[in-house]
Amino acid sequence: MSDVTVPSRIGPYLVERRLGAGGMGEVYLAYSVAGEPVAVKVIRPDRTDPHTRARFEREAAIARTISGTGRVARFIEADPFAEQPWLAMDYVPGRPLSDVVKDQGALSAPLVASLGALLAEGLAAVHSAGLVHRDLKAQNVVLGDFGPVIIDFGLGAFVGASKGSLTQAGVVIGTVRCMPPEQALGELGVTQAADVYGLGTVLLYAATRHYPYDGVRWEAVAAQVVNPEISPDLSGLPDELAPIVRAMLAHKTEDRPSLEEVTRQCADLMRLLGTSPARARRALIQETTAQGHPTMVQPQPDGPMLDRLDSLERLLREESALPGGNIPAQLPGGESGPDIPAESSPPPVPVSSQRPEPGNGSPAGPGPQRGRPPASLRVAEKLRERYAAGPTLTWPKR
Repeated sequence: MSDVTVPSRIGPYLVERRLGAGGMGEVYLAYSVAGEPVAVKVIRPDRTDPHTRARFEREAAIARTISGTGRVARFIEADPFAEQPWLAMDYVPGRPLSDVVKDQGALSAPLVASLGALLAEGLAAVHSAGLVHRDLKAQNVVLGDFGPVIIDFGLGAFVGASKGSLTQAGVVIGTVRCMPPEQALGELGVTQAADVYGLGTVLLYAATRHYPYDGVRWEAVAAQVVNPEISPDLSGLPDELAPIVRAMLAHKTEDRPSLEEVTRQCADLMRLLGTSPARARRALIQETTAQGHPTMVQPQPDGPMLDRLDSLERLLREESALPGGNIPAQLPGGESGPDIPAESSPPPVPVSSQRPEPGNGSPAGPGPQRGRPPASLRVAEKLRERYAAGPTLTWPKR
């Protein structure tokens, strides 16, 4: 994709470059006004029906409360009601596990056990907040100086949002190979056991360079995943790891271990293999961290980007003084803003568990109200009112 297609700005973040793309949308390296690097993900338009937006808003609000782990990239903020929803998370320097395995080969059993214990601990904190990642795979585990970190958390709200999600072109093969049977069958209320299965596919790939099921077409892969008579392919898996991974990939959710059991079993295995969890973690970092690799370094804004950030800081101050908070069509100095009319590009709506009071014409939250809200904010208010989220979604009566 050429640079001309990279947006100048997403919400309050100034975009430097495109990092990649996936089934959910585009990923960009961007900076806050203070110069903090963040990963901003813009969601594909075909994933943004009102039900999914409402669910994402609810889960994003909860995601900001997760604590007790450094194994999940920190959720910063999001706007689920933008024309194209976006979310910002910590930028994690490092390489995806999929790239590490491709470049360096399969990991040894002690390192895979360390990977499993560390990620299971991180996921346990996510689950304690009542959330499920839903899209665990080798591409979503980044290895760096801190060890493994799970990224793309928050995008789970868009995964499996409808039974038709399996038919999205370009999405399925990378996901279906790591998807538990219940999710491949289109069940919407997947449980924490789905992440145990997903983590099992990650460990299997790390140890063998292949997934439990594979095929040329996603339909063939899905047919294997949902068939209880077809066992996962564990060829090449070291005997020491086989009991743990096999249990994690059990067809029935109730047959899979808990994350606490995975952590304990992986720790026991490390000791059985002659090392300790702490030493195995250090070895995992040493063997998977490519010294001098550009992605291992936290990015810093250069001179031109610093000038753009100065302009953005002035622009944000000006926006806060505009009636209704409308965004000018251009950034200072002639720099183009988003390629949509200013009226439909409001300032970002911070994720919050608060909801607007029905009929008051303004979003909930502190601060003065100035003028008529922009069009997309008015739409967001209507959507929030219509799909008001409590513990479960409340659908309007027909």
